[in-house]
Amino acid sequence: MTRLVTFADGTTVPALGQGTWEMGDDPAWRDEEQQALERGIDLGLTLIDTAELYGDGRSERLVGEVIAGRRGEVFLVSKVRPDNASEMKMMLACEKSLERLGTDRLDLYLLHWEGNVPLEETIAAFQELVDEGMIARWGVSNLDMRAMERLMEIEGAEDCAVNQLLYNLGSRGVEFDLLPWMQARDMPMMAYSPLGRGELLEQPLIRDIANRHSADPAQVALAAILRHDGVIAIPKASSVEHVEANADALEIQFDLEDIERLDAAFPPPTRETPLDII
Repeated sequence: MTRLVTFADGTTVPALGQGTWEMGDDPAWRDEEQQALERGIDLGLTLIDTAELYGDGRSERLVGEVIAGRRGEVFLVSKVRPDNASEMKMMLACEKSLERLGTDRLDLYLLHWEGNVPLEETIAAFQELVDEGMIARWGVSNLDMRAMERLMEIEGAEDCAVNQLLYNLGSRGVEFDLLPWMQARDMPMMAYSPLGRGELLEQPLIRDIANRHSADPAQVALAAILRHDGVIAIPKASSVEHVEANADALEIQFDLEDIERLDAAFPPPTRETPLDII
């Protein structure tokens, strides 16, 4: 099953992609991680997210090896560190990321989190990269509701394509205000760590619902956030078996009882809450 999410500019991407945080760090796992990413592309999980920060570039190098000869199949996302998000530094940072990835263009380039560089300067730097053809579009990560409102007051901020956020059953605060705000603006939310740090998969309720659907707990946790419009999940899968299981999460259709039980165990927010960040 393929489920698509549409950006404001009309570009479509799969609702289920692949994350690479902590991938590429251990040479002993490199072959297995590469095979997992390649299998994910085969299965239609063609959005791949990485960052210059991950393993000090090792994740980008791993992704570069995987997409060599397959660049046209992949929607490629990377992130710039806040200290590199100035007009003076971003061009060089992007060039280095492109070199590690073995490509001449990113489909999406994100500010990893807000730092000390004024957002006005970061937006200007992003626009320069768009004008140079080095990136197709830009976005942000880890910006809460108030930060997004500030962002939108800046000239050029209407081009912000996405906000990447921590979002899973155990971290649902974004559902109160930020997710609806983004949905109203056709701005997709990219959900990182959609399985938590593994703790969700041990929850008895999730295991019980998984058994009802002849699924595994990770598939239930993914399906729980993918049921919301405009959400792109980017779980990490370090093995072929894991990525194949993730892909099957798109097949799960919850009934009302499932949703009521999930909401009882993992209550949706009823007020504004601080943004969760890893």
